[in-house]
Amino acid sequence: MLKLVRRWWKYLTAKLTGSFNERADPKIQLEQAILEAQEQHARLKEQAANVIAIQKQTELQLNRKLDELDKLNAQTRQAVIMADDATRKGDTAKAGEYTRAAESIATRLIALEAEVEDLKARSLQAAQASDQAKAAVAQNSSVLQKKLAEKNQLMGQLEQAKMQEQMNKAMASLNETVGADVPTFNEVRDKIEARYAKASGAAELQGESVEARMLEVEQAAQNTEASARLAEIRAQLGLQPGTGTTDAIAPPQAQPQAEPGTAGA
Repeated sequence: MLKLVRRWWKYLTAKLTGSFNERADPKIQLEQAILEAQEQHARLKEQAANVIAIQKQTELQLNRKLDELDKLNAQTRQAVIMADDATRKGDTAKAGEYTRAAESIATRLIALEAEVEDLKARSLQAAQASDQAKAAVAQNSSVLQKKLAEKNQLMGQLEQAKMQEQMNKAMASLNETVGADVPTFNEVRDKIEARYAKASGAAELQGESVEARMLEVEQAAQNTEASARLAEIRAQLGLQPGTGTTDAIAPPQAQPQAEPGTAGA
């Protein structure tokens, strides 16, 4: 029963996760991923700073102990010299005091040398850890920069995808029926082309009718009469034919009459 409940919970979690990913805005998810990477990098830098701080503190302690060790060495040598000098002078009391002081300083010197060796080992380990921390921060910084650059590229691709989806949707709306009362683009185009073809056909038929031919004959007669009248006016004015600007419509030339007796020739 417990196994069945766990399996059902995993299935439900996967289903909810899939539904969420389908409905989630990729732009927001990308921003969240980058923000998480930046927060991880900040935590890594903080950890690295702590490691480097330990290495610095160890170096300070080692330098301080080394200074103290130098002082104890100098004091030990001075006490030995003073004890030897007192012995040569025969002052056994002073020689004993200086000898005991030298021994006490030497005991402290031995303990301090052990501390120095321990600090040297710790400082070496801290230095190695510090180098590793710096390398980790540098490597993670490079990865983060690549992610930021990839983010810009992905944002551009996302905008292109949105634009292409809008174009696809627009093109689909031109070829698909939007509703019962809204015709498609193709339907409107076919209707206009059919109306144009019908009008053109009617115009051609009208041009071939008797009425149209009669209108042409009447227009030709009017043109001929107008040309004759213009020729008469030019003759009255003593103008040569063709000198005016209104000779666009020339009168038809009269055919020469046949002389008597040549009809049968």
